[in-house]
Amino acid sequence: MMELYFRDRFFSRGVTEIMDETGAAMGQLDLESSLTSSVSVYGPDAILRYAGSFRFFSSKWEVRDAAGTELGVLRYRLSFFSKRYEYDAGYRGVYEIEAEPFSKHYTVRDESGSEVASFEKISGWLEAGAFRLRNYSDRLDSYELVAVIMGVNGIHRQQSS
Repeated sequence: MMELYFRDRFFSRGVTEIMDETGAAMGQLDLESSLTSSVSVYGPDAILRYAGSFRFFSSKWEVRDAAGTELGVLRYRLSFFSKRYEYDAGYRGVYEIEAEPFSKHYTVRDESGSEVASFEKISGWLEAGAFRLRNYSDRLDSYELVAVIMGVNGIHRQQSS
């Protein structure tokens, strides 16, 4: 299992650290622009691993690798009693991301219903969002999941405004 911590910013712009549970630097998250909500995720070696952004005039969040190849698409799924998203990771499967209505804890499940990751917003109400990711999967990279989580956060912001 890999556990990572990272922050969002109020105006969604700038570079923040990705850390492990001991506080050691594990990479960086570049929140590139508040207008486009695009992000770049760098590993501990400062090399670009993944990027995420909304498709043009769409509410679908696209995750790409360092070469620009699309790896998956995140979309909101209508649900009356929970917050539900779907991450289609192509040949690696379709993952359901779900949280109870007022919860900040999300569970990521594969097609068989097994939990492969979880994340939660752990910050207070006066500061920007901080997230804790726990990844149990060998099919989804933790840094890819950071890009997916920022997509969930971006879709949630779109729906709130």
